[in-house]
Amino acid sequence: MSYALRFDVIVAGLGAMGSQTLAHLARRGVNAVGFDRFTPPHDQGSSHGKSRIIREAYFEDPIYVPLVRRAYECWAELEAETGTTLFRRTGGLCYGPPDGELVTGARRSAELHGVAHESLDAAALRRRFPAFVVEDDWVGLLESRAGMLDPERAIAAALDVARRHGALVRTGEPVLRWRQDGDGVVVDTPQGTYHAAQLVLSAGMWIGELVRGLGLPITVQRNALYWFEPRRDSALFAPERFPVFLGDLAPGLMLYGFPDTGDCVKVALHHFGPAVTPDAVDRTVGAAEIDHLRGVLQRYLPAANGALRETGVCTYTNVPDEQFIIDRHPEASRVWVASPCSGHGFKFSSAIGEVLADLVTTGRSRFDLTPFSIGRFSAGRSS
Repeated sequence: MSYALRFDVIVAGLGAMGSQTLAHLARRGVNAVGFDRFTPPHDQGSSHGKSRIIREAYFEDPIYVPLVRRAYECWAELEAETGTTLFRRTGGLCYGPPDGELVTGARRSAELHGVAHESLDAAALRRRFPAFVVEDDWVGLLESRAGMLDPERAIAAALDVARRHGALVRTGEPVLRWRQDGDGVVVDTPQGTYHAAQLVLSAGMWIGELVRGLGLPITVQRNALYWFEPRRDSALFAPERFPVFLGDLAPGLMLYGFPDTGDCVKVALHHFGPAVTPDAVDRTVGAAEIDHLRGVLQRYLPAANGALRETGVCTYTNVPDEQFIIDRHPEASRVWVASPCSGHGFKFSSAIGEVLADLVTTGRSRFDLTPFSIGRFSAGRSS
């Protein structure tokens, strides 16, 4: 069977990972097309909210440090190519109990990979960052190169690069289904049928629908975002004085946030929200959620607990070990899976786009992707 619409690569989903993948492929002269069910950048998935943290002292696992270092380089290259500012350096603080997951993990990554950092006791935390209320036995790790990325600008910049290098960007057109045939992959959308030699699935929280037969343990979590006007002494939250931060406040309660760069102080709770289905996400942040977050701020960051200026909702697409999936589809050799990212993937997306472009064009990556393999899950597969 012949197809009028033929490409080297189809990218399904143009959020953080997909937009970067399409840009990297297009730079290499690959004839590629990307599809998204909305018009990115948009606020219906995981890649919005005006800011994302980028950091090297990675508490989750030291394996991520080489990847984030390459991401810094790729972000700088994208900035230079498009003339767009995407990264702002503020420093980054992880603080909490000295034996907690956050500080222990951040210190492990920093020491193993030689990340420039300072160790702070409670007195130093109070002196350097008086907006925080910290317990007497808490400690902090401050890394100098951390900061914030602008997710909407980043996606727009990547798609601009992709278009300028010849890629086709199809918005408002979701990938409904795909199948591998003898010489490639066939993709169906509401607007037509497309053929390509290879397919990259980077559909965020909709990834489960596209790899349903693998039985992967994927869940989607709703997470609320908040922007508060400082209640007092707004200079405390200026980006020159106040870093991006993660605070290990109590078991199961991790607060993260950003300085006020003109949009008030953004805060949120990490991995704190109900399970949802992709097409039924409640985008309204309710009074009970706001009251709970205000209670957290009143105890731990009271100077930020002023007027609530804005709320938002994003989604995490999770697997149980909270790692990524970056792998070839085990039942379709021409298909690559690049999702989920378990709520901490955006910072890496510039480098993951390069990784996927390498995999598509050469079958190899400079990074060890074993921790992100589909094969690590024991869930059964069905045809």
